[in-house]
Amino acid sequence: MVNLGLFSEIKPLVSVNVRFRIPYYTLWGQSLVVSGSEPVLGSGNVKKGLLLTPFREGDELIWGGSLSVPIGFQAEYNYYVVDDNKNVLRWEVGNKRKLVIPEGVENGKVVEFHDLWQIGSDSLPFKSAFKNVIFRNSKNLAIEKPLGVLQNKLDHDDSVVVQFKICCPNISEGASIYAIGSSVELGRWNVHDGIKLNYAGESVWEGDCVIPKAAFPIKYKYCKYGENGIFDLEYGENREVTVDVSASGPNYIILSDGMMRESPWRGAGVAIPMFSVRSEDDVGVGEFVDLKLVVDWAVDSGFHMLQLLPINDTSVHKMWWDSYPYSSLSVFALHPLYLRLQKLSENIPDDINQEIERTKKELDKKDVDYEAAMNTKLSISKKIFDLEKDSILNSDSFKNFLSKNEEWLKPYAAFCFLRDFFETSDHSQWGTFSQFSKEKLEKLVSKGSFQYDIICFHYYIQYHLHLQLSEAAEYAKEKGVVLKGDLPIGVDKNSVDTWVYPNLFRMNTSTGAPPDYFDKNGQNWGFPTYNWEEMSKDNYAWWRARLSQMANYFTAYRIDHILGFFRIWELPAHAMTGLVGKFRPSIPLSQEELEKEGIWDFDRLSKPYILQDFLQEKFGPLWTVIASYFMNEFKKNHYEFKDDCNTEKNIAAKLKSLVEKKLLLENEEKLRRDLFDLVQNIVLIRDPEDAKSFYPRFNLEDTSSFKALDEHSKNIFRRYYYDYYFHRQETLWRQNAMKTLPALLNSSDMLACGEDLGLIPSCVHPVMQELGLIGLRIQRMPSEADLEFGIPSQYDYMTVCAPSCHDCSTLRAWWEEDEDRRRLFFKSMIGSDSLPPQKCVPEIVYFVLRQHLESPSMWAIFPLQDLLALKEQYTTRPATEETINDPTNPKHYWRFRVHVSIESLLKDTELTATIKGLVCSSARSYTGQEEAQPGVTVVPQKQQIVSDPKKIRLPINDTKITSIAVL
Repeated sequence: MVNLGLFSEIKPLVSVNVRFRIPYYTLWGQSLVVSGSEPVLGSGNVKKGLLLTPFREGDELIWGGSLSVPIGFQAEYNYYVVDDNKNVLRWEVGNKRKLVIPEGVENGKVVEFHDLWQIGSDSLPFKSAFKNVIFRNSKNLAIEKPLGVLQNKLDHDDSVVVQFKICCPNISEGASIYAIGSSVELGRWNVHDGIKLNYAGESVWEGDCVIPKAAFPIKYKYCKYGENGIFDLEYGENREVTVDVSASGPNYIILSDGMMRESPWRGAGVAIPMFSVRSEDDVGVGEFVDLKLVVDWAVDSGFHMLQLLPINDTSVHKMWWDSYPYSSLSVFALHPLYLRLQKLSENIPDDINQEIERTKKELDKKDVDYEAAMNTKLSISKKIFDLEKDSILNSDSFKNFLSKNEEWLKPYAAFCFLRDFFETSDHSQWGTFSQFSKEKLEKLVSKGSFQYDIICFHYYIQYHLHLQLSEAAEYAKEKGVVLKGDLPIGVDKNSVDTWVYPNLFRMNTSTGAPPDYFDKNGQNWGFPTYNWEEMSKDNYAWWRARLSQMANYFTAYRIDHILGFFRIWELPAHAMTGLVGKFRPSIPLSQEELEKEGIWDFDRLSKPYILQDFLQEKFGPLWTVIASYFMNEFKKNHYEFKDDCNTEKNIAAKLKSLVEKKLLLENEEKLRRDLFDLVQNIVLIRDPEDAKSFYPRFNLEDTSSFKALDEHSKNIFRRYYYDYYFHRQETLWRQNAMKTLPALLNSSDMLACGEDLGLIPSCVHPVMQELGLIGLRIQRMPSEADLEFGIPSQYDYMTVCAPSCHDCSTLRAWWEEDEDRRRLFFKSMIGSDSLPPQKCVPEIVYFVLRQHLESPSMWAIFPLQDLLALKEQYTTRPATEETINDPTNPKHYWRFRVHVSIESLLKDTELTATIKGLVCSSARSYTGQEEAQPGVTVVPQKQQIVSDPKKIRLPINDTKITSIAVL
């Protein structure tokens, strides 16, 4: 018999009803789910989360749902868009939401959470660039009230406790946040009678009040109110809160209103490669310590950002080829090139100091002498290491550095030793060490080994590079300057990373870009493509480690070739150009679908189509000689390449041999180009892993192979070409990016910017917007097909705009090298039919810089060369010598150095005043602004752009303050 008395001591469960409410428009077949950290919300499993139900409220589609939770319940949660099977289609970006049942909520009450969908840009203020640098003063705010605590209690059933919650990371000292609105409790729009919110941490402000149900609906807004009486009301339409006034309606409403609606923050910056900086103390090349001086100059110029090119070690060949900063030997190690020798020790002997001073003078050249600078730094640092290695290697600081970084540092040091021992970075030539293993590594780096001293020297170099860069990075933060790094899309095929993690790379392929603005033959960067399937197995741990390492120094970063995370242009390892490639991943054309269209001769379409007429046209009387060396005639007047020269690399090798043997006396480069044209003369590329899959060759209509087809076949290939490149891949590429990019973005709190130039799939910009990624806009490379020049005033806020970048000529060089486009720019952008000046005079530079500064873009970033062109004294050097990279030349020597020292630029107050005046007049935030007198805004005189359409007259040196407006 059951003893019912056993249950008499069990207390009834004390619970509250939680309701979720969020406005969101979905497509047919889509729903919203709340998923969170606790079992009642699925414990992180979206399929087990709370499925919401839609209903209409006016013009809005609202999603709602409810569940019972115990009093005191806390959880983290987010909203997800799912299909009918609860597969995730989209998710919120940014921090996890916090659900806290406030203290004092009674049993059986209803707590309703009014949320707004979090978009990518909502998370930007929480990135370290803003949180720790630009809005760093907000970090000193004292928490006035813990998150989720209510100050008012529910006193009547016909009232509701409403908590107002807003995120505002940019607030000046002494200012407060208020909620004001239409009800008496909200002051009837009078700030003095509104609700003063309390700081709850993490840039969130909260406040609550009791409002009678009869007062709803209520309109309201948030505002800032300073100690000096400055009142700043958020822009946009009034916010509104409604309530179900029935007995089943909510007793508590938690309004999570997202970001305070303010004028978007806009800043400016300068871009300069580390190697291009010149200082009075450097040894032939810019050094990490010099960044402190560049930061000072940036501050004087009003800039909030200093952008660099990649700074990782690239010492693959141990010659000037390694000047290419995007070909990493290690994605974790810093480049020894940027070491400041004088800071290695406080006790450097006189003879070594004299050697440093002597080499400083020898290497103080117009351009970087990469090999001399590297050899000098390694040689001298080795001498200092030999003197003090015992004290350094036994120091607590060094031991701590080694302990934190040994995962990558030990393989790096071992690789450098093996590279030098075998005299090659090609680890396939290292015998027993070709295959990496942890056991072999530990033997290589063990204390008892004869090479241990060499291993420790590489530790020592990285240790000091870390100290010097960390010092500069911390200095930049203190000065309010964001230090922005660069994340290369690839690694060198002969690198530490391909040695240690060969399974993460497709070593029989090469990475590049299809033909574009930079090169009509495409680009071949030589990096192996990534094995994304393998990388996904540990949630992209290698990428996450890269980003964590970068975050030690940088607060923002540029994702090089962000299109590669959607799809990469993959080339066979035997290719030298970037033309005959395919996208990975991509959906190929199947043999079956082509056969249905009447296409059947796949050998003819996928092999070089070479007729005797083509040979005669290209090589003239020499055609028979060329044919005898390189080709076979397989049927009358039809030729094919011989097996030993049927790829670009084999053709180049054989041609080089023939020229060296004097068997061919003609120009080698022209012959190679003509032979490459022939081997590229195909319509389809056959998949090497699946003989029944094909890819249309890029620009196939330009080939004589295509032109020789009948009209029916031409029309079929035109249709499939458009389908392959512009239609069938979009969903696949979006899915690929949404797998890979979030892993990067979530692995650090750095501000991420994506280099999205080139052939842009339509899925790219929506994904970037969804994830809160900032794009890039270069004026002379517009993303709009119908524009010759980008229009800065029409750029989106979530962009970085610039007149030029490292991959193209400077503003001055471009102006002087292209007369037709110069005239077009003068007419369309400046509005003058007159002949433009042949030289890029300072007035032109001023106009272009101001165009960009006045754009809506979040950031306007200028190469230092473009800024120096504001003064004629800095334009004596030929403009073409200021170009950093030539993308058409895979063996370009990256060696540009600014011809004036950073110390001299710091003394040029006229230049910094001109630049700062431009920044100030554009309404962008500028360094030093936070120290301005409260309530006073400095207003520089507004400059005239064009006073006479026949002549540009810009008072570039006139930056005098003409008025002080008291707010």
